[in-house]
Amino acid sequence: MKRLLIAPDSFKGCMTAMEAAEAIERGWRAAVGDTWSYYKVPMADGGEGTTQSLHDALNGTWVTTTVTGPLGEPVDASYSIAFNGTTAIIEMAAASGIDLLTPETLNPLNATTYGTGELVRDALDHGVTRLIIGIGGSATNDGGAGFLQALGVKLLDAQGRALPFGGAALQHLAHIDTTYMDPRLAHVDIEVACDVTNPLLGPSGATAVYGPQKGVTQETFPILEQALAHYHAVIQRDLGKDVATVPGAGAAGGLGTALLACLPVTMRRGVDIVLDVTKFRHYALNCDLVVTGEGRIDGQTAFGKTPVGVAKVAKMYGKPVIAVAGSIGDGYEAVYQQGIDAVYSMSSGPISLAEALAQGPVMLERWAENMARFYQTMNKE
Repeated sequence: MKRLLIAPDSFKGCMTAMEAAEAIERGWRAAVGDTWSYYKVPMADGGEGTTQSLHDALNGTWVTTTVTGPLGEPVDASYSIAFNGTTAIIEMAAASGIDLLTPETLNPLNATTYGTGELVRDALDHGVTRLIIGIGGSATNDGGAGFLQALGVKLLDAQGRALPFGGAALQHLAHIDTTYMDPRLAHVDIEVACDVTNPLLGPSGATAVYGPQKGVTQETFPILEQALAHYHAVIQRDLGKDVATVPGAGAAGGLGTALLACLPVTMRRGVDIVLDVTKFRHYALNCDLVVTGEGRIDGQTAFGKTPVGVAKVAKMYGKPVIAVAGSIGDGYEAVYQQGIDAVYSMSSGPISLAEALAQGPVMLERWAENMARFYQTMNKE
């Protein structure tokens, strides 16, 4: 019996990774039935949707709690607990994400990561001993200051008062006191899914590169850049850590800096964490064909996106890899050098974006049925 390993990322705005995997299985079964066995392993690359994918892959339990949103308002945020209650999978975007705001309400001077720290604290209350934290999609530029405050770190001004939320407030930071940081953090393994290598400061730093999408302007850029520079100077003096140039320190508006400076974290590419946690290598070793995919495949996919991460592992065991996408963009051919053998669009013709999103599962299922028939014909013994 042939074995199909189905390992897509989500198709953003259309299907979760598991929904995409289920559509592919339905289509393949329609063509070849139970002459194949099917392994569904939903994938992600550490960005938004990672918690959902790992939750589905690991049969996790959702936990929803009310935390502080990016502008101080209460928001309901969810994370998943898996592996018999030992591991929490958290996305900062759930509590501090840019999608929680509108273009009109973006406010990088005041936006905070406090809610993300509250999610970590809630997970510790549930007794977890391992944290997987995805730090993509932030609305913040506060250097992770709010995150630290939620976990008991005191950020004080010259008068000994706690700093208010936001990156701009860091220009008034006089002292960092970690005495009251949650002691449970010392006994937890923390993996951070981080796909960016930006430092904290400078032309490739957090504010310069990612600030504009969060509302940073020419007027507010120097305020935030100088505030983060001062913040790191105090980290160096009070904590003895020099992390500003460590790859990933500028991730999520500088949250990477707070994690590196104060917690025992390991920062890894998101797709590598997902591949390990789902035991993808075991499935790749024992399959005959891998189907992966995501919403769009283009030249950027070659730089560590999910389909390439999947393909590289599959090629360790000599397995063929087919990738399917909602759309194919310029430079997609680069993925052929990264282990993907063929790339297909699931679209059968011109279609509007709204129609594509609405019909996505049906189109993907239809594509899978046709691909299964073709593959079966070409591999008749």
